[in-house]
Amino acid sequence: MQNALFVGVSAQTALARELDVIANNMANVSTTGFKARSSRFQEYLMPVASADSFQRSDRRLSYVIDQGTPLDLTQGPVEPDSNPMHVALRGDAFLAVQTPQGLRYTRNGAFELDATGNLVTSDGHAVQGDGGPITIGQQETGLAIAPDGTISTNLGIRGRLRLVTFANAQALKSEGANLFSSEAPGRPAGPGAHLEPGALERSNVKPVVEMTRLMDVNRTYSMVSSVISRLDDLRGTAIRRLADVA
Repeated sequence: MQNALFVGVSAQTALARELDVIANNMANVSTTGFKARSSRFQEYLMPVASADSFQRSDRRLSYVIDQGTPLDLTQGPVEPDSNPMHVALRGDAFLAVQTPQGLRYTRNGAFELDATGNLVTSDGHAVQGDGGPITIGQQETGLAIAPDGTISTNLGIRGRLRLVTFANAQALKSEGANLFSSEAPGRPAGPGAHLEPGALERSNVKPVVEMTRLMDVNRTYSMVSSVISRLDDLRGTAIRRLADVA
């Protein structure tokens, strides 16, 4: 009976983790360039005792182990908005930005100019070009971003956006604020990755799918809770009856 309680608790722990993932996805339905995460679990069979004196072999206990939350890297919907400083990423690539914590990566192409003329994201992080930060002078006009990331104004080319890719994008760590960090350095993105100027990539979260997952997880969690409660009642009954016999 005690083993059954442990199995139930392991299932509840995994389900609680999945609820956290779903909640985060739902909270970022409207976040530009957001990539959803899913939950991955694995069955863990408890090692059994090996004493030869047992009349029958032990039953193998199946627990649930959290195996991580992989990224869904599928392309999000691209919506034109005619803003010359907005770009949507298409393909396997990320934009490099400088943050107080160091170099980070994002799919958020909602750019703007700060008070000093630096090209920044909507969160104020400096967008990195191949040669570092990109600065536009106050006297410059006609800012345009080409599909290859080249930024130009009336005074000519001002830089080229740094697009990077990773050998194992699943190793990227979420840092919050729609940013990722990587222990491995990014490499220049291939020809399959390009920008769509005057547009933004929306979140790839599918609200209907997430709501379905949410209902399914809630039902399963309630069912497991009910089983644990009944097992606890059964144990209490057994203890009382054993006490009466004594």
